[in-house]
Amino acid sequence: MKLAVVGGGSTYTPELIDGFARLRDELPLSEITLVDPDERRLALVGGMAERMLARAGHPAKVRTTTVVEEGVAGAGAVLLQLRVGGQAARNVDETLPLECGCIGQETTGAGGLAKALRTVPVVLDIAEKVRKHAPGAWIVDFTNPVGIVTKALLDAGHRAIGLCNVAIGFQRRFAAGLGVSPDRISLGHVGLNHLTWERSVHLDGEDVLPRILAEHGEEIAASVGLPVEVIRHLGVIPSYYLRYFYEHDLVVEEQRTKPTRAAEVAAMEATLLEMYGDPSVDTKPELLEKRGGAFYSEAAVALIASLVNDRGDVQVVNTRNDGTLPFLDDDAVIEVPATVGAHGATPLPVSPVEPLYRGLIGHVSAYETLAIDAALRGGEERVKDALLCHPLIGQASLSGDLARRLIEANRSFLPWAESR
Repeated sequence: MKLAVVGGGSTYTPELIDGFARLRDELPLSEITLVDPDERRLALVGGMAERMLARAGHPAKVRTTTVVEEGVAGAGAVLLQLRVGGQAARNVDETLPLECGCIGQETTGAGGLAKALRTVPVVLDIAEKVRKHAPGAWIVDFTNPVGIVTKALLDAGHRAIGLCNVAIGFQRRFAAGLGVSPDRISLGHVGLNHLTWERSVHLDGEDVLPRILAEHGEEIAASVGLPVEVIRHLGVIPSYYLRYFYEHDLVVEEQRTKPTRAAEVAAMEATLLEMYGDPSVDTKPELLEKRGGAFYSEAAVALIASLVNDRGDVQVVNTRNDGTLPFLDDDAVIEVPATVGAHGATPLPVSPVEPLYRGLIGHVSAYETLAIDAALRGGEERVKDALLCHPLIGQASLSGDLARRLIEANRSFLPWAESR
């Protein structure tokens, strides 16, 4: 099978290639095409990918192209991992909101909205090319904000499913802590992308979450950036992104005194690209682990294999709600365990969600609907409405100020803004 990776010049890509090489029996590939507008990155990452596959004895050919239509033509699956505006735009997402006393983050709050405004139209344009040149292909979206992008794709009628590495990261961490293989662990993972809680952790069918909290509470609390008292009070394990909600003011103060994640990643990427250009390097560098995206390749391989081989196994994905969480619209996109096969993903039943989490999920889901509307139709008022709806902002004067600032900072990426 041919697999196309749009955003293939990303420094993430060798993580993917490493997974494809190790898990070749699970997902046999004959061709991997890397698509990216940056020819220099394509050359460096493409060469690295070829050497990694050769070292592993993998037969797949690596091709590179700057032309989306050429790259996706005939693919069985298309993986999206692009970043519109690169780390420079991300740096604005992480700093501009701080000027207004808000969280500066690339996938949630004002920064997340800015990223959605830039990204959704680009992704939909790519998806239309996939529809034309690879009509049977599944689109697997790893591009943030995953929930918003996946909903936009599904609303436009594309064969799409969203993927995040938060759930598989928890699964692997819990398995390691318990000294068992990951396939014995299943999660009671519920919420929206980057807004999820682990309400249970089953080991061979037994819920061991209380044991994990008792024995590893301090370690888990540190990993998600929250006090252990908060974790134990909740009795669940929130994703790291809940810190932006539960510790908003503290995080804002921290962000004002630290380098941005964008600056850190940009420096890492420069070093990684230099490594990728070294013809003697043919294995994934250790530095890549600090880049983020842990277990991304395993999650991607498992998902694509299930979609094309109709395996019918259970994975945590981003897909339509369809009544799973009755307090959300059916067309909302949620992140929960689902049965995955050739038909796509069917969420497993979810026990009633507690009000403490239900309220926040509903609030952010409504914001995501408004964010997509703003991304597709433009206009300062729509941007302001999305910001006003977001629980990390939610004030009229603040929303208006942020809307104007975001539009001005991203004007070159917003055709509707440039024309006004």
